[in-house]
Amino acid sequence: MFEYEYRELTFPSRVPRNELRALLVAEAEHGHWELARVRVYVGGRRRVSLRRKIIRVPRP
Repeated sequence: MFEYEYRELTFPSRVPRNELRALLVAEAEHGHWELARVRVYVGGRRRVSLRRKIIRVPRP
């Protein structure tokens, strides 16, 4: 089974969707993150959860 590392990002409502998408694409490409969850709140604030696999090499 895989273990994951999580990262939470919060963006205010004034950040446009295209800019937010560009930031998340950059994180995914350079940090090997994948999108786990996006929550949009009533005021327009977004909370994004990113995750990536933790690869553990067993010692011989």
